[in-house]
Amino acid sequence: MIREQAIAESAVPADVQEKIWDSFRRWGYLQANVDPLGDLEPAPVAELEVSGPDADAARRVYCGTVGAEFMHMPDPARRQWVQHRMEAEAAEPDRPRILDLLVKAEIFEQVLQTRYLGTKRYSLEGEAALLPLLDSILNAASERGAEKAMLAMSHRGRLNVMVHIVGRAAAEVFARFEDVDPRSTLGSGDVKYHIGATGDFRAANGRSLSMHLVSNPSHLEAVDPVLMGRTRAKQTRSGETGRHGVVAIAMHGDAAFAGQGICAETLNLSGVPGFNVGGSIHIIVNNLIGFTTTPKETGSTRFSSDLAKRLPVPIFHVNAEDPDAVVRVGRMALDYRYEFGTPVVIDLIGYRKHGHSEVDDPTITQPLRYRKIEAHPPIWQIYSEKSGIDAQRLVKQAHEELDAAQAEAKEIEERPEMRRLPKYWGQYLGGRYEESYEVDTAVPQETIAALGQSLTTYPGGFHIHAKVKKLLEQRLEMAQGKRALDFGMAEALAFGSLLLEGVPVRLSGQDSRRGTFNQRHAALIDVETEEEYLPLQHLKENQGWCEIFNSPLSEAAVLGFEYGFSRDYPEALVMWEAQFGDFANGAQIIIDQFIAASEDKWRLLSAVVMLLPHGYEGQGPEHSSARIERFLELAARDNMQICQPSTAAQYFHLLRRQALRKWKKPLVVFTPKSMLRNPAASSPVSELSEGRFRVVIPDSGDGTAQRVLLCTGKIGHELMAERKRRGQNQPAIVFIEQLYPFPEAEIAAEMDRYTNAREFVWVQEEPGNMGARQFMIPRLERLAHGRAVLSVNRSDSASPSTGSAKAHEMEQKTLIALALGAQ
Repeated sequence: MIREQAIAESAVPADVQEKIWDSFRRWGYLQANVDPLGDLEPAPVAELEVSGPDADAARRVYCGTVGAEFMHMPDPARRQWVQHRMEAEAAEPDRPRILDLLVKAEIFEQVLQTRYLGTKRYSLEGEAALLPLLDSILNAASERGAEKAMLAMSHRGRLNVMVHIVGRAAAEVFARFEDVDPRSTLGSGDVKYHIGATGDFRAANGRSLSMHLVSNPSHLEAVDPVLMGRTRAKQTRSGETGRHGVVAIAMHGDAAFAGQGICAETLNLSGVPGFNVGGSIHIIVNNLIGFTTTPKETGSTRFSSDLAKRLPVPIFHVNAEDPDAVVRVGRMALDYRYEFGTPVVIDLIGYRKHGHSEVDDPTITQPLRYRKIEAHPPIWQIYSEKSGIDAQRLVKQAHEELDAAQAEAKEIEERPEMRRLPKYWGQYLGGRYEESYEVDTAVPQETIAALGQSLTTYPGGFHIHAKVKKLLEQRLEMAQGKRALDFGMAEALAFGSLLLEGVPVRLSGQDSRRGTFNQRHAALIDVETEEEYLPLQHLKENQGWCEIFNSPLSEAAVLGFEYGFSRDYPEALVMWEAQFGDFANGAQIIIDQFIAASEDKWRLLSAVVMLLPHGYEGQGPEHSSARIERFLELAARDNMQICQPSTAAQYFHLLRRQALRKWKKPLVVFTPKSMLRNPAASSPVSELSEGRFRVVIPDSGDGTAQRVLLCTGKIGHELMAERKRRGQNQPAIVFIEQLYPFPEAEIAAEMDRYTNAREFVWVQEEPGNMGARQFMIPRLERLAHGRAVLSVNRSDSASPSTGSAKAHEMEQKTLIALALGAQ
């Protein structure tokens, strides 16, 4: 140990020695030599203004090319672990292996630059030590017995990592530059530096690790929670050894890590039940620049990694031009992850050889820095001289291999996929909807009755809350057919029936265990001990597993996590619930880039479910609309399902359909609020044992109506209630339960039934520029065969609703009166 040797040779009193060492442990990283170009100057720290043998020894450890931040961690065992590793002599690195990776990294970039001039590739030059860093982490993981590594990164260096770490053939990357088979991606596909890749990493010990680089859009950090969700799913598949066998590694840009809030949201999930992945490795590929923006413009702190100090996790800053130090830090980070099961952050500080992309000129905005970079030799040359290993043979070999790869690419006729799907996706389908994909969702009445008993039973001696006890008694009556079924019990029976069939169920969201509207109560709480009991987990032996979690108050990270989980557990019903529907606004990037577009861009399927409470009830602009219009705007090529079930039985069949169909698409459900327990939306329990989800619910009349109202959700029940109050049976009221894929045949059949109808009216609660109006009107006009198609809705508005309950009531009465016509 370096410290013990220094202490033994020092004449300074022990307490003074310890104080000196403690100062460097706490503040040494502020004076560490971690910037290859020297622009990040040492910060003045009074506590480090000391001299002597002890200070010199401590300075070598903590102010060299590695700066360690760990004294903010409250656990002394964790601080001592890092201290011990930092103050120990570094192990001898495998320098030939390191040099080989450095050469391959830089020559790969240079070849692409010369042969595809003017084409974006987002070079890794200046940060080539990322490859030895990943190599070090993966080698250490292999020694620990890991079987899979899940990687996420933005575009910089992505192609390099694909080839030299993930294990894809260079010819496949060249084929992307050659842009072979362009007709295969007309109107779809994605650029080469966004697509995912799978492969195998051959570790130094001879073992092979399965590699998965997750597809990522240009929203640089949006992939972070997706990576964690996918890792959690793969770990769940592996059972008790999952967290040991599957490791998550996320690579970030420095400006993005500091600036994108989803980084903080994702890190905050790391210790939360339901979201923990046993620790993850976070690498900031730090160029000290963001596009054209300098560090002082990208954040308010010295290091972009300072965000991570909100958590009790270590942060290692390391100079990217000391590859020996880089690989040492990689192993330390991996070992710490296995030892303590938390995230670890590595701040790999280098530079960016070119502009943001290769067609950008950085000398316009950073002329001084780029003069330094222009004169700076590539890292493989520096390392070759430092290590005394001749690199010319490796350079020649790299050129020859890439020449052969390019020649091979020119012979490729079909665009390479770059990945293989796991076997568990083999039985599932995407693409356009076909009626043959439908499944039976009915459940026998005896099964429903037995489930009702199980769902309302709790252990002896369990002290149930009086209100919950009453609720369970009512739910038992619902299952027995003595009381109409509400949405909460319909959902519980849907979950329970799926679990009995071996289908796993996972739900997370804000207050989802109880439910925002007191409707779920999935977890029963003992009022004396706060012990929890989930009846859905105790239905029978060998049932499907069930996870229902409250999430942090985050939308983007949690929805991204659940999307990721659904990607690697297609046989499960995976759901995210918003507290109110418009809270999904906070996750718009996940919705746009992953949920709506992943099949079109990357040919990757997901069946994640979004439960979005929706309905105009006078609760104001932020608690009324789930923004139906935004989802319909994203709907194309049968990429998702958008539904608003109007009854409890419809909700039951919809959830079961989503889980049991082999056709896997995301499902957006606009769930009720006031209608959760409204008798109008309740169902007889017998409806669970017959039929299936109906995309359109016809009016019960005889088809003679001259005016036909079409609507979706709560407004339909209000129209029916007012029609009944008037003692009328017209106009006809038709519920559109599935907005997308648009049920054209079913709607056409219902419209054609009304041969006397002069007009069809789309009725909605939302303003005219929101809701489904702009989606529905042109489609209804096409099916009306020249008959009038009108709409009744609130006036166009910049805000979804009024903030006045009384104004809302006046608007609602007017809307209903206009829809039904004069009495």
